[in-house]
Amino acid sequence: MAHVAVVGGGPAGLSAALFTAKNDLETAVFDTDETWMHKAHLFNYLGIESEDGSGFMEDAREQVDDFGVDRHQGEEVTGVSQSEDGFTVATEDGEYDADYVVLATGASRDIAEDLGCDFTDEDIVDVGVSMETSVADAYATGAMVRAEEWQAVISAGDGAAAALNILSKEKGEHFHDFDVPADAE
Repeated sequence: MAHVAVVGGGPAGLSAALFTAKNDLETAVFDTDETWMHKAHLFNYLGIESEDGSGFMEDAREQVDDFGVDRHQGEEVTGVSQSEDGFTVATEDGEYDADYVVLATGASRDIAEDLGCDFTDEDIVDVGVSMETSVADAYATGAMVRAEEWQAVISAGDGAAAALNILSKEKGEHFHDFDVPADAE
């Protein structure tokens, strides 16, 4: 079973974690709770009429927990490096191995730079529509890949795109996370 490490627990990181864990990939999220969502109130997030950003984050964390995400709340990532079999995520509490890494650290791009990801002329992490960086199996999402166009629903979509690409690689074919009403029973 592939292991996915998600660095950052805002909308992008939790969206990626939801998709990968829901589809049976072992998933860990490292979240220091520094998301901008605590300063937000959502009126423009599809499907939500009005919700406080902190309340939204509580709901999102509960949802990923329900799918078995190994959430390391308050455990700060100090570095991510490539290893022989994928990646090593370092924290003050230890090191964790992963086959894939999703960087969802907001506008903080230090970890992506240290990992050797390419950057654009605008000083953002260079990714395509799959959100994969120039480092194979390393993904960047949200504000770190956009100069100034930061928005929670866009970030969540970036996380989902990264997760679907990881799932497609693991399945060996294009993967679609599409549920039907019978799945809810």
